Amino acid sequence: MSDSRRASGTVADVIVARLAAHTDHLFGVGGANIEDVYDAVARADGLTGIVAKHEFGAATMADGYARATNRLGVVAATSGGGAMNLLAALTESYDSRVPVLALVGQPPIGQQGRGAFQDTGGGPGLLDAERIFGAVTRLCVKVTRPQDIHAALDRAIAAALAGGPVALLLPKDIQAAPVLQRPAGTGSATAVPVAGAEYDSAGTDHREPAATRPSAGPGTAQVNAAVALLAAAAGPAVVIAGPEIARADARAELAALAAALDAVVLLTPDAKDAFPNEHPRFAGLTGVMGHPHAPELVAGAGLVVLAGAALPMTARAGLDDALAACPAVLHVGVDAPFVTNALRLPGPPRAHLLELAARASRPGFVAAPLYSGSLPELAVPPAPGSGVRYREAVAAIAARLEPGSDIVADAGNTGAAVVHHLPVPDGGRFLIALGMGGMGYSFGAGIGSALGRRRRTVVIAGDGSYFMHGHELHTAVEYRVPVTFIVFNNNAHAMCATREQLYYSGDYTFNRFRPAEIGAGVAAMFPDLPARTAHTLADFEDALDKAAAETGPVFIELRCDAAEVPPFAPFLKEPTP
Repeated sequence: MSDSRRASGTVADVIVARLAAHTDHLFGVGGANIEDVYDAVARADGLTGIVAKHEFGAATMADGYARATNRLGVVAATSGGGAMNLLAALTESYDSRVPVLALVGQPPIGQQGRGAFQDTGGGPGLLDAERIFGAVTRLCVKVTRPQDIHAALDRAIAAALAGGPVALLLPKDIQAAPVLQRPAGTGSATAVPVAGAEYDSAGTDHREPAATRPSAGPGTAQVNAAVALLAAAAGPAVVIAGPEIARADARAELAALAAALDAVVLLTPDAKDAFPNEHPRFAGLTGVMGHPHAPELVAGAGLVVLAGAALPMTARAGLDDALAACPAVLHVGVDAPFVTNALRLPGPPRAHLLELAARASRPGFVAAPLYSGSLPELAVPPAPGSGVRYREAVAAIAARLEPGSDIVADAGNTGAAVVHHLPVPDGGRFLIALGMGGMGYSFGAGIGSALGRRRRTVVIAGDGSYFMHGHELHTAVEYRVPVTFIVFNNNAHAMCATREQLYYSGDYTFNRFRPAEIGAGVAAMFPDLPARTAHTLADFEDALDKAAAETGPVFIELRCDAAEVPPFAPFLKEPTP
């Protein structure tokens, strides 16, 4: 690159400089049509470039970084297959409203639509990157002129921070083009209408009629109606907090409202870190992986406040009848709830919760019972085979977690056990991908969380998830990221195997596999990585104790039983496919 071009700055330089105000890491996989961005990162200050093993892993790193830090996650990928590999991870960010900006390289403008290598320029016989990414993002912007980059970044960053992923399509020649100054106008980057999108860069919710959409926030009448509902409600109060609390960092405001209402607090499975798990008001989790007394608590309530909890089915299971019968249900948050009888106070929950806490007055209120000690748990049948049981393994992990430790759990039987049994340490974060429920999310997300929070993160996953995306372990080794990877190995896709046994004949299985020596294999691949296999609880406790002395990544394989039924409510009832 010439000195004159460096002095003037390129579009890639502008992108990197702007992003440094919102993040300190860029995750991605290199390639010809994104290398100008990495070149700009190499000569810039304040932004560290990370190269992952797979674009899905890179995007989950950006997602985990964003969830753990409440900052913008950034992922970069080249055109063609690299770009397509982002899609599964972006759907998780979309459904969970995680602010991720995807920088997607494209062939040069003049070659698009003319058979360029990895051409997704649209037209007859060609894939159309704008339409593809428009379907899985809140906003998709293709930059076709260098002078448009400033306006495109304005829109892209604003839309991502409003809640969800955004794609910026960047032809290679545009990335390398010089940009001398920010233009005075707004530019003319084209934005692709996003089918089914809910929020644009102004934060407008398009799922609701215009008359009910919040602009700057709900009006005084709506707030007064919410306060009146709180004051008039009789009987115990229950607050159900969801993932919007963590996204808005509204934990203190949630606690203030719970105290003002003298309420117990239930959490949805993807919001375990929204309220201290050791607090006497903490009453457990809702949903399919939750605690069995939650429906009874809600049924006995005179008031239920849904704080940042939209309550999709995984979080709402068992509560429909109780919520429908409750005389007073208030929803506070951006996402419209899947509960029809709730009075809505729409908009970001932080300020609303604080105002409600300050104005809440409930004369004659009968205080809800406060919880202390252990919570009732789902009863599971005894496991027939060998291996360490989920409950005792999770207890061993919990006993060794330091305050502030962060936890990332993956999908499946392992994830159900972690959600149900593992308390989140004070000051720690808990991440799980329940939007799409994709396997393998935790490996990249744990790396992003650890880099963003600069503290040890514990990743807990099954062997099926490891075989999907676990070799992002190499990225953790390469960058000495402080992650403890714990893989529960039962040589199966165990949740699928459990379904075969419960819902079908049980005389076949597609989901049990030949034994794999994962710990030994990892140790052989990465000689400098502390890697151990635990066959017994004592082995596991010893491996965890040794891991505590390490400063970089650690890998532990734990042998489990594929026949063990997890604490997952649908598996513990009369089976229906």
